[in-house]
Amino acid sequence: MPTDLERKIASVMSKAMALICVRNTCLETLHAGPGVVSHTGDYSDVIVTDANGREFPWSEVSRISDDEMGELMREIVNRLYSFQLRVGEQEFRDYVDQQLTSTQNWDEPRHNWNLAGRRLRETDGADAPEAPATKGTGA
Repeated sequence: MPTDLERKIASVMSKAMALICVRNTCLETLHAGPGVVSHTGDYSDVIVTDANGREFPWSEVSRISDDEMGELMREIVNRLYSFQLRVGEQEFRDYVDQQLTSTQNWDEPRHNWNLAGRRLRETDGADAPEAPATKGTGA
């Protein structure tokens, strides 16, 4: 079972990698622009019409192209790779510490159910995951 110190280190490193390696990527460009308005809050009232006149519910529309996804994944992998190679450098650690000030109000991380493994899923700690909802069971 992870110690409190190991959990704290994992929390800080997770936030640093999420910010530096995922958030500050072309994902920001994909996120830019006006947001879609939904009066129901669940977007069931939003319909997308394509250039051929076909209409799709918002929940069924792919909102990122294969090319954009490929670009995003390449950038994330390259940033994670560079992050891992530089984590031992004092200059980089100073940069990470500076960047982490913007994550102060972020939620604390929790285990991902699919990655946690049995040992962590059975943890009684505050970050123990909940089982994902199973489709079709009413859960």
